[in-house]
Amino acid sequence: MPSAAVAQALFDVAARSAAVSPNGPRVFIVSDSLGETAELVTKAALSQFGDTLISMHRFPMITSGSDIDAIVLAATERPTLIVYTLIVPEVRQAMDALTEAHAVIAIDVMGPMMSGFIQLLGEPPQLRPGLIHQMDSAYFRRIECVEFAVKYDDARDPKGFLLADIVLLGVSRCSKTPVSMYLAHRRYRVANLPLVPEVPLPKEIFQVPRHHMVGFRIDPRTLTDIRIERMRTMGLRRDANYADPGRILGELEWADEVYRKLGCAVIDVTNKAIEETAVRVLDIVAPPPRAEHAESYPANDGR
Repeated sequence: MPSAAVAQALFDVAARSAAVSPNGPRVFIVSDSLGETAELVTKAALSQFGDTLISMHRFPMITSGSDIDAIVLAATERPTLIVYTLIVPEVRQAMDALTEAHAVIAIDVMGPMMSGFIQLLGEPPQLRPGLIHQMDSAYFRRIECVEFAVKYDDARDPKGFLLADIVLLGVSRCSKTPVSMYLAHRRYRVANLPLVPEVPLPKEIFQVPRHHMVGFRIDPRTLTDIRIERMRTMGLRRDANYADPGRILGELEWADEVYRKLGCAVIDVTNKAIEETAVRVLDIVAPPPRAEHAESYPANDGR
C-alpha cells in the first residue's frame, strides 16, 4: 500500500491532469528529497519543444518500494515520463525494475552522476537523501542575503548601498529587483537604485566604489511594452505618463548621464533572461561570495 501522502498526491494528479489535458502526456518528478533539481532539468529540456501542453507533477520524499509501485502503476494509465532523483540504491533499483517491467519511460538524473563521481573520487557516496538541504552556514548566509535584498530594494534605505557587495542601477521595470534576488540566492548582498529624473540621487551612491556598481540599459520600445503590460495588469490607463515613449526616452537618456557621472559599468538587459543578466553582472563586479571559504557544490539547487 502506498503512503497516505502518495495516495493523496496521486488523487490530485488525476484531477490536475484531466484539467490540463485529459489524454495528453505527463511528467512525474520523483525524488527522495524535494525534487527541485529533477524539475529544473525537466523544464530546461521541455523548453526546447515549444508550447507543448503537458502536465507536470512532483512526488517528493519517496523512500519506499510501495510508493514507487503506486507511482509507476499510475504512470501506465496514459503516456507518462518519470524523471527521478533517488539516492538509496534499493529504491532506485525498484524504480528501474518497475519502469522496465511496465514499459514506462524513465530518466535517472542522479545515478549516472554519482557513478561518475565514484570513478573520479574512488570512494562511495554517503547515500543520505536531502543532504543538499542541510542547514549549514552557507544556508544561513543565503537567507541573510535574501533579507538584505528585500530590505534595500528600490533604495528603501540608502545606507544599504554602502553595505552591499553589488549595487544595481536602472529605470523602472528593467529587472533590477529579480536580478537582485537571483544574486542574493547565490550569497551576494545586493541593493538597487531606481533612477527617476525628478528624484535626486542619494549622497550614499557617490560613496560606493564604481567597480561595485552596474547600470542597466534597455531598448526603449521593449521597455514601453513592458510598462504597458504592467499598467494593464494593474488596471491603469495606457496613456499614463509612465508608459509614454517620450517620457521613457528621457528617463533612459538621464540614466546614461548618471552612469557616466558615476563611472560605472553598463550592460544591456534587453530581452535577456534574469540568469543571463546575473552572470554578466558577476563577470563585471566579481566580488567573492559571502563566505569564509568555498563551500561544497551544489550550493543553490535541491534534488
